[in-house]
Amino acid sequence: MAQFIAFFQNHWVIVVIVGASVLWVLGSIFLYKQLFKRIYDILFALIGLPIFLLILIPISIAIPINDKGSVFYCGKRVGKKGKIFGMKKFRSMKVNAPDIRLEDGATYSGKNDPRVTKVGRFLRATSLDETPQIIDILIGNMSFIGPRPDVPDVIASLPEDKKGFLKVRPGLTGYSQAKHRNNIAWKDKVELDCQYAERVSIFLDIKIIFMTIWTVLRRKNLHNENTGEIDEATLSEVGYVENDEEVVEIIQDQQIILEEVN
Repeated sequence: MAQFIAFFQNHWVIVVIVGASVLWVLGSIFLYKQLFKRIYDILFALIGLPIFLLILIPISIAIPINDKGSVFYCGKRVGKKGKIFGMKKFRSMKVNAPDIRLEDGATYSGKNDPRVTKVGRFLRATSLDETPQIIDILIGNMSFIGPRPDVPDVIASLPEDKKGFLKVRPGLTGYSQAKHRNNIAWKDKVELDCQYAERVSIFLDIKIIFMTIWTVLRRKNLHNENTGEIDEATLSEVGYVENDEEVVEIIQDQQIILEEVN
């Protein structure tokens, strides 16, 4: 006992560091979903904030030069437990561009989508348009890893047994995003998101991080064009685009192509 006390007195700094490290690792494994996931979100968001501020400068210049519109887009999304929040993005579409959905509910993201600006195409290809969500992560609306959030109307249309993904915070990237990016049917995305909510762990999140990096670097599955048709009701919303009849005509042409493919 005396030897143990003497060792502790002589090496107490090392003992404290090792002990704290062991507790941190155990907490990360067994209390990850309940506590440590949020701790990691805050830590990495604070680390990433200076990088985001550096990115903000050139992008804030490029977007207005492109079409004289606003730098940011803030859209209503459904978060954990059904909470509505304003998700932040660098604007990649023309001002007042409509939300177009395929017949299965998936977001339309065609390769030649006329709603997307020139700068927006670059931002989307590199996923830089999503970086402002670091603010949403800091304030607790989102997590780095989780189901990608969607609009209230779409979530409301789901049956209750398909809303299991609302148990966790939505993410900057997620299981379905890492595996398929945009090229996935809506029902399959919902299924994967529900699976993630039930299986949350530090090991799964680390796997998703590496999968996401690999997917972005390969620039695969950027577009989702042929999982369904643009229905007439949704297409009619294109009329709300202000002063851009060309956009309406091009999207109508793309609907004809989609119908021929399907």
